[in-house]
Amino acid sequence: MSKQKRKQKLNKSFVNWTIKQTMTMEKYELLQTRRELHQIPELGFQEFKTQKYLLGKIEQMKTDRVSIKTWKTGILVKVTGTASTQTIGFRSDMDGLPIKESTDFSFKSIHEGRMHACGHDFHMTIALGTLEQIIHHPIKDDVVFIFQPAEEGPGGALPMLQSEEFQQWKPDVIFALHIAPELPVGTVSSREGLLFANTSELFIDFKGLGGHAAYPHLTRDMTVAASNFIVQMQQIVSRGLDPLTSAVITVGKMESGVVQNAIAETARIEGTIRTLHPETILIIKEKLEKLMRGFEISHECKITVDYGANYYQVYNQGNYVDLFRHCMGENDITFIEANAAMTGEDFGDMLKEIPGFMFWLGVDSPYGLHNNMLNPNEDALEVGVKSVINTFYALSNERA
Repeated sequence: MSKQKRKQKLNKSFVNWTIKQTMTMEKYELLQTRRELHQIPELGFQEFKTQKYLLGKIEQMKTDRVSIKTWKTGILVKVTGTASTQTIGFRSDMDGLPIKESTDFSFKSIHEGRMHACGHDFHMTIALGTLEQIIHHPIKDDVVFIFQPAEEGPGGALPMLQSEEFQQWKPDVIFALHIAPELPVGTVSSREGLLFANTSELFIDFKGLGGHAAYPHLTRDMTVAASNFIVQMQQIVSRGLDPLTSAVITVGKMESGVVQNAIAETARIEGTIRTLHPETILIIKEKLEKLMRGFEISHECKITVDYGANYYQVYNQGNYVDLFRHCMGENDITFIEANAAMTGEDFGDMLKEIPGFMFWLGVDSPYGLHNNMLNPNEDALEVGVKSVINTFYALSNERA
C-alpha cells in the first residue's frame, strides 16, 4: 500500500474514532490501578500477587468474545475481532526490581526491597485500560494482550514465546511500549531499525588461596586478580574491537574478602555487556574467555563465567514505525525520532520472530529508570492508552 493511500485510510479511521469513542476506563480508575500495582512489585517468575490482581481485573471485563490463558505467572488475553484477517499482539511486562523504594508515595511498595522502578506498573495499567477499550469497542482483527513475566531477569520473553499457550495465539504483528522519564507527557518516540541493544549479563567468579595478610607469598590473592581483570577487560572494547563498532562492558559490582587482615580467597564481579550488533557480543565473550585463561595462569587461580540472561536487540520494522508516526500525529500526540540506545529489553526476542516495533512513552520523571525515586507523571497513563488503542486501529485498518 502506498503512503498516500495509507494516509487517506488512516485519516478516515481516526476521524471516526475521535467522534464515536470515549475513554471507557476513567482517569481515576487508571490511577487507582497503577497505584495498586505499584504497591506489589515482584521479581521475575514470582509475580503471583500481580497475576492474581490482573486476572481479577480481566474477569470483571470479560465477555463471550474474551478468552484467557495463563503461562507460569504470565497471562494471555485474546479478544475476537468482528471480521478478523490477522492477530495483533500487545505485550506488557509485569515484574519489579530488587530495589528499596525511597519515595514518599502513600502507595509506595509494601514489599521490602522491591520496587516498580522501571515502570512496569504503568505498562500493565495501560494494557488493562486498552483491553477494556477493545472489549467494549471491538476492532476488525483479533487482539492478544500478553502480560509477560521476568523482563528484568532472567528473561521471560523467549520462553513465553516458545510456549504452547503463546504459539496457539501467536500474533501476526506485535508491539510494545516503555516509559521514558526524560520525555514530556504527550510525546512518544521510536525509530526504524535498532532501538535497544543486544545485552548479556556477566558474572565472573575467582577462586585462589586465602591466608594471613602478613604472608602474601603463601596465598593467591583474588582481590588483586579481580581488580586487574577489570582493568584489562576494558581494553577488549578499546583495543579489541573495530573503533566503529559500538560496545560497552560495565562492571557494576565487585565482592572479595571477609576481613581487613586476611587475603581474599575468592572474588566475584558482576556486570553487563551491551552491543549494537549481535555478532559483537560473541566476539567480546570469546576475548573475555581468552583473558580468563591467561589470568588463571598468571594468578594461579580458577576463573568461571556465567553470562546470565541474554537479550536480543529490539529492531523495529520501518513500515510499522511509519504507520505509528502518522497515527500519533492524527491523534495530537507528538512523535519524536528516537536514538538507538544501549538499553536492554527482552521484547527483542519476540520481534526477532514476529514483525512489529516498540516505542517510548514520555512520563516526565525527574528520576530515571531503575532509580529508587522514579516518579512518572500519571497524566501519561491516558496518553498511553490513547497511543495503544489508536495503534491497534491503525494496524487493523492497514490490513483492511
